[in-house]
Amino acid sequence: MSRKKILFICLGIFVGGLIIAAIIFSTEPEAKQESATKKSAMLVEVVTAEKGTFTPKIAGTGTVRPVEDIILSPLVAGQVIRRDPSFSPGGFVVKGEVLLQLDPSDYRNTLELRRSDLLQAKTDRNVEMGRQMVAEQDLALVNGDTLSEEEQSLVLRKPQLQAVEANIKAAEAAVNQAQLNLQRTTITAPFDAHILTQNVTVGSQVAPGDNLGRLVGTDVYWVELTLPVTQMRWLHFPNDSKDQGSAVRIRSRGSWDEDAYRIGELFREVGALDNQTRLARVLVKVEDPMGRHSDSIRLPHLMIGSFVEAEIEAQPIKDVVRINRDYLRSNQTVWVMEDEKLSIRNVNILLTDSDYAYISKGLEEGDKIVITNISTVTEGIGLRTDNSENESNPTTESKE
Repeated sequence: MSRKKILFICLGIFVGGLIIAAIIFSTEPEAKQESATKKSAMLVEVVTAEKGTFTPKIAGTGTVRPVEDIILSPLVAGQVIRRDPSFSPGGFVVKGEVLLQLDPSDYRNTLELRRSDLLQAKTDRNVEMGRQMVAEQDLALVNGDTLSEEEQSLVLRKPQLQAVEANIKAAEAAVNQAQLNLQRTTITAPFDAHILTQNVTVGSQVAPGDNLGRLVGTDVYWVELTLPVTQMRWLHFPNDSKDQGSAVRIRSRGSWDEDAYRIGELFREVGALDNQTRLARVLVKVEDPMGRHSDSIRLPHLMIGSFVEAEIEAQPIKDVVRINRDYLRSNQTVWVMEDEKLSIRNVNILLTDSDYAYISKGLEEGDKIVITNISTVTEGIGLRTDNSENESNPTTESKE
């Protein structure tokens, strides 16, 4: 087949296709455009803002430590001849109770020697007083006016009397010291205490400064808490012994029952930040931590070194809006439903505790706070609730 013939065939096919396409488009029915505009708003849940005076609960964590904590040491050397059974790890003792008795024999003997020295010194003074009387009589027989004051003092033996008086004072001090050393052989509890360690027993030889055991006071424990510095201004610390600090509720998760707690009070601000966390440190005072008294015997006991959680009752904050802290959005904003539309409010947050945020500016009484998470957040988008009076339904508009 010649090339010219092939060219005519292809041209015929192309022209035929054009004619068929023109026929199809010319005979197709004309469609009428209809536009459907869906008018709907996002379904959300809202809560009403309430304004008033609220008392925040500031949460913190810390450890328990004793107020009175000493290493018991003897002030004299000797052998332990008696140990009280209560002086053992875990024991409780009261102030003045005898814990250990050292052998007092040597100290009794020393006391008797010092008393003998004092008696001898007093005897010497009596002898010297007799000599002074003789000296005064001798001075009266001669013309004392011819002697100087210093010479008269020597004649009357005043320096000798002063030396005797000094010996008496030294002997009295020696007796007092011997009595004190004898008393120190009896080692007593300096305060109501809990025995943590006991390092000696009967037969032990001890010397001043030795570690006999560790005692901690049972009247009061401290709980040292760490808190953000920004929350410190809402706490109340006592100004004097009659004032009372903010109340504190203490819990020990896992160690106590779920509903068990102890009550303490803020005692003092340490005044130095924690080296690692850079948080402020405060002390909470808890009385009768071991439940030794009848009014707290059923309360859980605090254990030294244990980790606890605390909830501090802060000072009341007036004229603020309190909302759940979960309702705060990014960049300190809150979503508010205003005139069926979304309003993104910038708010001023005074304080945030474990549950709530306290807002001084940006929200007012009665504002409807959106608590539903919205995927697309744009200022002014339509919102609706289940109980909205005018819900928007889809509508269709036709164009002919």
